[in-house]
Amino acid sequence: MQILVSAAAGSGKTSVLTERVKRILCDTENPCSVSEILVVTFTRAAASEMRDRIFKAISEEVENNKEDADYLRRQMTLLPTADICTIDSFCAKIVRENFHLANVGADFRILDEKDETDVVYITRLIALCLKGQKL
Repeated sequence: MQILVSAAAGSGKTSVLTERVKRILCDTENPCSVSEILVVTFTRAAASEMRDRIFKAISEEVENNKEDADYLRRQMTLLPTADICTIDSFCAKIVRENFHLANVGADFRILDEKDETDVVYITRLIALCLKGQKL
């Protein structure tokens, strides 16, 4: 099953997605493990909020559904390992798991804004030096 929720800020995407993910994870007739979902957000804060909301929603379901409580608690236990993340962190995970195929070192890291600025500055300095300009 694939779900895409795209809408303007403040339109309720988090609520809609939380409810849909809760329904998927709480469905004992068509079980779906937490390890089988991917929820991509734009910010780490949004990913954290989404994880918290899903946890709370499943917790409420445990209270309302004693029959499936063990299954639901197992889902809650696995939730910290779920791929609820930003697109860059998900891509980094894929590269870490397949670094040898991506031809990068196992210890690679994502540049932050400061690193990127430093790389651009150093690249410009090298270009000037190669052109024979004095610094």
